[in-house]
Amino acid sequence: MSHTPINILSAQRSGAYRLHLLFDDKTVQEVDFEPERFASFKVQYGELVWGDYDLCFPVMDLYHNSIEHHEVLATV
Repeated sequence: MSHTPINILSAQRSGAYRLHLLFDDKTVQEVDFEPERFASFKVQYGELVWGDYDLCFPVMDLYHNSIEHHEVLATV
């Protein structure tokens, strides 16, 4: 079984923490991220990244719009 990799062709802001993503198979997703420094994203090598991969998400999670939001745990 052969799997064709999915790549992001473009990403545009569509809200405070939302991106409108276009994938190379023409699938479109609106993904809500909620991280700090949200606006500094870039599409690099078919992936959506912040900084030097300081923050990135698996392309398939973006493709299926299945980003999990976890609350930050306070340290003791």
